[in-house]
Parts: sequence; C-alpha cells; structure tokens
Amino acid sequence: RAIAFSIADGQLPSNTGAGYVIRRILRRAVRYGFTFLNRKQSFMAELVPVLTAEMGEAFPELISQSQLISKVITEEENAFLRTLETGITRLDELIAAHPGKELPVSGKAAFELYDTFGFPLDLTQLILSENGMTVDLHGFHQEMKLQKNRSRKAAGQETDDWVILTDNRNPEFVGYDSLTAESSIIRYRQIKTQKSTFYQLVLDQTPFYAESGGQVGDTGTLAGNGEIIRIQDTRKENNLTVHITDRLPGDPSATFISKVDEGQRLDTMRNHSATHLLHFALRSMLGTHVEQKGSLVNPEYFRFDFSHFQKLTDEETEAVERMVNRLIREDLSLEELRGVPMQEAGKLGAMALFGEKYGDKVRVIRFGESVELCGGTHIPSTGRIGLFRILSESSIAAGIRRIEGCTGVRAEAEARSQAKTLRELSGMLKPGAPLTESVATLMEENHLLRKKVEQYEKENIRQLKETLKKEVSVFPNANLLCTRIPLTDAAQIKDLAYQLKGEISKLYLVMGAVLDGKPNLTIMISDELVASSGLNAGAIIRESAREMQGGGGGQPFFATAGGKDVNGLDRAMEKARQAFLSTAK
Repeated sequence: RAIAFSIADGQLPSNTGAGYVIRRILRRAVRYGFTFLNRKQSFMAELVPVLTAEMGEAFPELISQSQLISKVITEEENAFLRTLETGITRLDELIAAHPGKELPVSGKAAFELYDTFGFPLDLTQLILSENGMTVDLHGFHQEMKLQKNRSRKAAGQETDDWVILTDNRNPEFVGYDSLTAESSIIRYRQIKTQKSTFYQLVLDQTPFYAESGGQVGDTGTLAGNGEIIRIQDTRKENNLTVHITDRLPGDPSATFISKVDEGQRLDTMRNHSATHLLHFALRSMLGTHVEQKGSLVNPEYFRFDFSHFQKLTDEETEAVERMVNRLIREDLSLEELRGVPMQEAGKLGAMALFGEKYGDKVRVIRFGESVELCGGTHIPSTGRIGLFRILSESSIAAGIRRIEGCTGVRAEAEARSQAKTLRELSGMLKPGAPLTESVATLMEENHLLRKKVEQYEKENIRQLKETLKKEVSVFPNANLLCTRIPLTDAAQIKDLAYQLKGEISKLYLVMGAVLDGKPNLTIMISDELVASSGLNAGAIIRESAREMQGGGGGQPFFATAGGKDVNGLDRAMEKARQAFLSTAK
C-alpha cells in the first residue's frame, strides 16, 4: 500500500531521499517473499488490482496510475531479484562461518555485500537479527569512509581558499535580459587536479547562466586591460555563480566586459524550450501521469526523462514529434513571469517538477498552453526553434523512459543525413524501385539462403554422425567414442552430442573442437551409464579442462568446457577418456 500510494503521487524508487525509502520497503518485501514464501519471481504487482478495488473509489489516482504502479513494482522486483540470490548465498556463507552469535559480523564483510553485490545494509541487519546476530556498524561506516577517500584520492583534487577582493554577498544574474555585462571579480580561487590547473571566478554581475535544472552552463569571454580570458564553463556552488577559466587575469581587480557565447546560448535555448513543448505533447498524447523526471539540455541535443509505464510505439513517437513541430510553426510567444508567489503560480496551472525545491517566489514560463516553473533560459518565440527531431526513445529505469532529440541546425543535419542514407541504400539495392520493396526482396532472398545453409549444416552433421558411429569402441557394458570433430559452432556440437546419445546406447562420448581459436571439450554420458557406473560428466570435465588451462561444468550426463591452450586439447580428451577406462576395467 505504501509503495503504490507513493508511486501514484509521483515518487519512484531511487537511491536517494524519499525514493530510497520506497526502494527499501519494496526490497524487504521481495526478500521476505523470496526466503519465506518461496517466490523466486516478481509477484507483488499481483496485489495492485486488489488494492485499487479496495481503495480506488476513495483514491482515484490509484486507478488512473495502476498501470504505472504495476510496471514500476515489477521492474524494481526483477532488478533486485537478480542480485538477491547471490547476496543471500554470500550472507549465508558468512553466517555459517561465523565463530559465534555473541560476536558481530565484521563491518568489512557487510560493506563487501553492499559494495560488490548491491545488498542494502538494512537488509543485512534484518537477516542477521533473524539469526540472533548483529553487524559491526562502526566497521561498516569506516569501510564506507575509506571507499570515499579512495575515490577522492583517485580524483586527486586540491582546492585553495577563496581570495576575496570585494565583500559583495549578493552578486546579480542579468543573463535573462542581456548576453553582456560590465563585471568585476569579487572572489577567486585556484584548483589543481592530477591533469590540470584551473580557476574559479565569482563576478559582481554576470550574464552567464550557471548549470542548473538540466541546462548546461554558459561559455564565453571576460575581456579587459587588453586581455581576453575564456570562460570554459559556469556552475552553481553554494548559491554562487562560479565561472571556470584556465588562467587568472593579470589584474583581477580590474573591470571587465563579460560576454556569453551567443551561438551556444541560442542553441541551448532552442533545446530547452523544445523540452517544454515535448513535455506538453507527451502529457497531451499519453496522459497526465507523464511527469518530467530529469533532463539534460546543451547546444547539441537534449535528453528528457519522464514517467511512463511502457515503450512508446512508433506511431506515438511520430505523433509527439508532429505535435511539437506544429507548436513550433505556430510561433508561440514566450510569456515570462518573474517573482510570482508559489500559490499564484499554481493557480496559473504551472507545472512544478517533483523533487525540485522552490522558493516562495518562482519564475513561470509559458508557451501557449505549456506552463511550467523554470529558471532556465528560453527563446522569445517557438518559431525560433526551427525544427524538432526525436533521435531515440528508451527505458532508463522502472517506469521511466528517456527521449533524446535535437533542434535547429542539428535537426536539419539529421534529416539530410537520413535522406542521404536512404538515397544511397536505394542505389545499392535496386535503382528506381521503392526502397521498402527492395529491402523486402533482399530479406526474402536472405531467408531462402538461410534455409539452404541450415539444410546443408543438418546434412553435414548427419554425415559426420554416421562416420563417428563407425568409430565407437565397444565395451562389455558401455560404448566409448573419443574424437576430435571439425565443427566450429557450440550449438551444432551440442546437437550432434544429443543425436549420438539418442542412437547409441550406454554411450560415453568425448568430443574436442576448436572454436574461435580456443579449445572446447564436450562430454555426454547416457543416463543408464550414469546410473550404473556413477560417472559424472560435470565432475570429469572440470578435472580434464585443467589440461587446456580452462574450466567448465554441467550436469552428470552432459558438460562442456572451454580453455586457453589449444595444444592441451588432446591431453584433456585423453584425461576424460581415462576417467571412463578406470571404471570399465
């Protein structure tokens, strides 16, 4: 119930914040079902219809979001089940090997479960408590600290203290209205990494937009006293707009003209405004359950993550793209409202992004019916976007899809590139004929050729099988066949082994082959021979594979192994043969 209501309210499982609480609740339930109910596959989504039947009338969002809830729960369960069995096995080994219940399990072992197997600490604690045991929490947190220190050392960064030139604690951002400003440096500092040295500057007023809300930071220049300093990036740090440069001005106390790279800013604004239109189109086409879950906006392309329970069909993707381009052609003017009280913004229908923090006063961005709270930079009208293209649509997490796309010149280039590719393919296949017709013909020809190849391979295996049957060595209670074969496909080797087993009674089969330049060993033993002799193909192949610097395994009647040393293949085959002869005497 807690999980379903949370997802319906827009909170998805994650590794941080409230999302992590949901993930922990769900994982505890999955583990309980796995351990005590013997449920080895996802099952909790089966309870969603029961919950909606009981509480859907009072909470209609459960009904409207039921598909999303079921999809998210199922994918989250499946993801955890993939690591759960490995983690539980490792924890069971730790419990069995532990000297006594009065001693806590080491924090290092618990951290290994967490770091290597993705096993949450609270789940480790729960399972240990069920066995009357505890974990060394101090040791766990020490290991966590050591890991963070190792990461920091790997980064190898040294940060100097700020050099404060002016005690200005309220620097001003003017980038919504202008791409240039007269600026003074109010503080700076040097940062050294293993690869480079760079500087961070804070200006009293700046037109540079700092990376925020998915939009990348501006680049540009700082010019003054006859020198030009390149601003490589702009970021937010402790509510300060920090400008990244590779060198300091000769006189940091001088006055400068700060100027944003206009081309990059314009391309970024095109992509950012396009994500607003995309969000509106997705909600219009797919439903109001669609909510933005993340984004990246830069001059080249955009990435937009949103909640949805299934892959978009080609028709849905095309419809969304068409709708966005229609809104672009309508050339909707930007309506920007600054300093709007949060309550008033809600009355305007402005969409707030789940998980984002907003102040009492917010900025509202409107393009026609698209109304959102946003602090980023935007084009003055949608017509300036030019063209909108969706490049891909994929899943990135349970119940979260991702669209990547582009606008403007990049979108035109993508369209030209696709048209060129289609022309080239048309010319290669059948000039003058429709491309789809040519591809269909090619696929049919390919299908017929594949069938012929399969028939040839089957006949080849049949002939090889008949040849091998003549090489069988007959023993009083068994038949032995130990040979090298000219096959180079593992599936064909397995097929041949099963055919021989079906036609030769009490068979002990050893086959050696070379696949992609590496030795391969196969052992097949008839069921009646396994029962009467105690021979075990899996155990025999593990020993034999050592001769070719390899390893493998399998069942008592069938096993395979690979190796590194082709020269050791004959020795491995002989060792497997001797394992049979030792029981046949």
